[in-house]
Amino acid sequence: MSASPSRPSYAALFRMAHTRRTFTTALIGRLSYGIVSLAMMLTVTRATGSYAVAGTVMALFGAMSVALSPARAALIDRYGPRRALIPMASLYATLLAAFAAAAWRPGAPVTAIGALAVAAGACTPPLGPTMRAVWSEVIEDKPLLQRAYSLDGVAEEILFVSGPLLVGVVVQFAPPAAGVALSALLVWAGTLAFVLSPIVAGVRPAAAKSAERSGRRLRGGRAIVQSVVVAAGVGLSLGAIDLLVMAFAQQRHHGDDVVAWVLAALSVGSALGGLLNGAVNWRTSARFRLPLLAGGLGLALFAAGLAPGLGTLTVAVACAGFFVAPALTTSYLIADEAAPPGFRTQAGAWVNTAVNAGSSGGAAGVGFLVGHVSLGLCFAISGAAAVVAALISVRGARAGTGPREVLRDTAEPARV
Repeated sequence: MSASPSRPSYAALFRMAHTRRTFTTALIGRLSYGIVSLAMMLTVTRATGSYAVAGTVMALFGAMSVALSPARAALIDRYGPRRALIPMASLYATLLAAFAAAAWRPGAPVTAIGALAVAAGACTPPLGPTMRAVWSEVIEDKPLLQRAYSLDGVAEEILFVSGPLLVGVVVQFAPPAAGVALSALLVWAGTLAFVLSPIVAGVRPAAAKSAERSGRRLRGGRAIVQSVVVAAGVGLSLGAIDLLVMAFAQQRHHGDDVVAWVLAALSVGSALGGLLNGAVNWRTSARFRLPLLAGGLGLALFAAGLAPGLGTLTVAVACAGFFVAPALTTSYLIADEAAPPGFRTQAGAWVNTAVNAGSSGGAAGVGFLVGHVSLGLCFAISGAAAVVAALISVRGARAGTGPREVLRDTAEPARV
């Protein structure tokens, strides 16, 4: 299936058969990820009475989820979404439900809830990379695929903003563990409906031997390295922003509520940037644009470090957000184009892993720096992470187009 309108728009995506149903069900499942982190943290804090335990449990959950993401994506490529995602999502949802039941009331055993959190993290279904791989399978028109990826990125941004708000509503009427149970229900129901879509049913898994061969050879491709490097740099910068904005508000004696508004400006800027990036028919290659987008993010964070007040900080953070979704969308596009058959989901998962790992590292690094150097310097260092990633990736941009380079290395036929 493909769509090739002369001037493709976002609406053209949903004129394709079954795409609306497929995308909506994937978003329902992915909403679980916007809910689960805050819900689990509140649940562990309430059950154990310890912020240290809550932080440790969440770190273990996140580490398992991020570290094993490429391995889980490899199962999707090898066996197909239907055969791999259903058992994966069922196990993940069951473990979340068991976690919620074990930690429903205060006094829950720390060892049990920690073990359940680690096991659940190991089974997290890669719905985002799988949805992007499905877009790539069904859309042959490159401008329309760019719009699909941009819309996907903006939707994901909205999910991670709305998820904590839903948790806030849930805890008004029930224990925080109910939020974890809701997350389990959403991921299982959404995944089941997603894989039953006719589009997903039509995606055929690559032969195991072919997938393994493509995977080995792709690791040397400059395109996938460029995507991963920039994604990690963007993640490092993003991981620092939350803590830096909170520290700025405290130093200026603002209330905690202003932090939410500044971070909302980041999300709004990211959404606007993502929609605009998808709507433009770019004349330059994605590999050339990617370093510019990462560099723009870094420069905006430099400017944020010079902000004299809350208003200017909000504007600077919104400008930084304007580059986030385009940089990540472009990274996913490059990784997808570089991926030979049998590696699309894994390629997207490597980019996703780089973002999440970078975000964790950025938060940890800035958490140490805030108490030792000025906030302005902290903002500059967080921006430098994106700029350095941009500079490293410039060499990849000069190397030519990613798909052709990798396809020459792997002796695979070009996709046209």
